[in-house]
Amino acid sequence: MFSSKWKPLKKELKAALKSSSDQDSLSQDERKLIEGIREVTNQANKNNVTRTMAYLQFFQKYPEIHWALLAHLVSRNAGWNMTDLKGEYLPKLLTGKEVVDFFVFLERGNWLIFQDAYPQLLLYEASKKHGRPLFHLLKPLNISAFMSPFWNRFWINKKSEELTKALIINEQHYIESRVVRNHQYMETVMDKVMFKLQDILAMNHILFPYVTPIQQKTKLTGGTVHHFSAVNERVYLGRALYELLYSVRSRLDQIIQWASTHPHTGSRKDYWPQLFNTIYETAPGHVHEMAVSPCRRDQKGPKIYSPELETCWEDWIHPSPESGDWFKHVNVMELLKEDVKEFNNDIETVYCRTLEEIELASQAKHTFFR
Repeated sequence: MFSSKWKPLKKELKAALKSSSDQDSLSQDERKLIEGIREVTNQANKNNVTRTMAYLQFFQKYPEIHWALLAHLVSRNAGWNMTDLKGEYLPKLLTGKEVVDFFVFLERGNWLIFQDAYPQLLLYEASKKHGRPLFHLLKPLNISAFMSPFWNRFWINKKSEELTKALIINEQHYIESRVVRNHQYMETVMDKVMFKLQDILAMNHILFPYVTPIQQKTKLTGGTVHHFSAVNERVYLGRALYELLYSVRSRLDQIIQWASTHPHTGSRKDYWPQLFNTIYETAPGHVHEMAVSPCRRDQKGPKIYSPELETCWEDWIHPSPESGDWFKHVNVMELLKEDVKEFNNDIETVYCRTLEEIELASQAKHTFFR
């Protein structure tokens, strides 16, 4: 049941479901704007590095769009996961086909979300420049009808939290059938590689680095992904990450400062240069061995190899996104209202334990299966 608080939004979403877009009624200026938005989006959507930095640059211009910062940080993690596939450990644990399959899975999701979300951000920017809302152009841009009421409401009420939640819901539903439930990825990734990485090695952490002002030490906050295949769980994860990100103003400022002063390369050296390096330091025929816990970050021996993305993966050529609007029923509003679990904020210890486990797994495979 929807309380009276949600009735206006429910009405707006019902109207959006029934609305249609007449492409022929667009003015020449509107067609030109849409064409320009698509061109800029395509240019910025070359690879994980370009799209990740585009999110940050947009947030720096329009900090009221909280989702752009969240998207930047989550996209950084996607890039780190992509380079891990060519890094110190995973090539020893996965087959060459599994490495490529998982990269394509990560890249397709990252690419799809950007090509759906970034035009919305650019349309907001155009609305700001024109001094009036232009969100009637969302539909000609093939954006879900779900988003139209939220952008129009945000133009009036400036409620960043509501818009962020809506964008999280939209993007996770957008990739549901196109990636997560796509039979190609279910057979090659979800049933095989994700099982190896998540259930066996717990490689499912999302990290937000920041530097403490007094000790000048790089710290990590963030959360762990569970039940990735369930769309509702991914929505709740996104909302929990958002609440964590904006829950402490001083830490938020430190995260923004770190992101602004550390360009994204895809290498984990970006946040822990004491532990990771873009150069392979382990001797040929040997498996990397850490002398002390990775959380101490004062390794005396070789550092963990973590390459930059653009040196280990070529830009991927994507087929056009599948057509169709995921939004079919207003009951999806329930995802706006549900409370989400708070993270215990001990992700750094958990992540260090994961590094130790994956190193042990690499050593075991090297010992018994070489």
